[in-house]
Amino acid sequence: MTGPNPTESIERSVHEALESLGARYEVMACDPALADTAAFCAHYGVDPAKSANAILVASRKEPKKHALCLVLATTKLDVNKKVAELLGIKKLSFASGDETVALTGMMIGGVTPFAIPPDVPIYVDSRIAALDEVVVGGGSRSSKLRLDPEIFSRMPGVEVVDRLALDREERAANTVP
Repeated sequence: MTGPNPTESIERSVHEALESLGARYEVMACDPALADTAAFCAHYGVDPAKSANAILVASRKEPKKHALCLVLATTKLDVNKKVAELLGIKKLSFASGDETVALTGMMIGGVTPFAIPPDVPIYVDSRIAALDEVVVGGGSRSSKLRLDPEIFSRMPGVEVVDRLALDREERAANTVP
C-alpha cells in the first residue's frame, strides 16, 4: 500500500484555498518538464506579461523569516531593497528548492500564493493587481492557474506592493559593472 500522492495533496489544498475565497479560476494542465515560466509561456502560448512567478525569500540568519513574493515574469524581484525593507531584514536570499518544499510543500515551478502557511507574509506586485487575468503556479509542476488577480485584494496575509519588482531594463541600468 502506498501513501497519499504529495502532488495531489498540495493541489487539493490549493483548490480548497481558492474555493474558500470564492475565486474564479481555471486549472491549466502542464507537462512538468515545461513548468518553468519561460518554457511554459513559450510552449502553451501564454504572454509572459500575464504570467507571474511566486518566489519564496528567506532571511540568511536564524531564526529564519520567510515571505512569498509574486511578480510578473517580465520583471525581477527587488529582494535586496524592497523585500528587505518590507521584512525589516538586511540580508535576504531566494529560498533553496529544498527549503521551498519543506515550508510550502511545493516544488519550484509550481509554487503559488495559495495554501501557503498563514505565518508567511505574501507580497504581490501592484502590476499584477492591475491585470484582467494572470497565470500563477498551481501548487505542483503539473498545473498552472489562470485567475482574476482581484483575489489578492481579498486574501488574508496579502499585501499589494508598488515596485516590488523592477523592470528588467531598469534593473540592468541600476547594476554597477
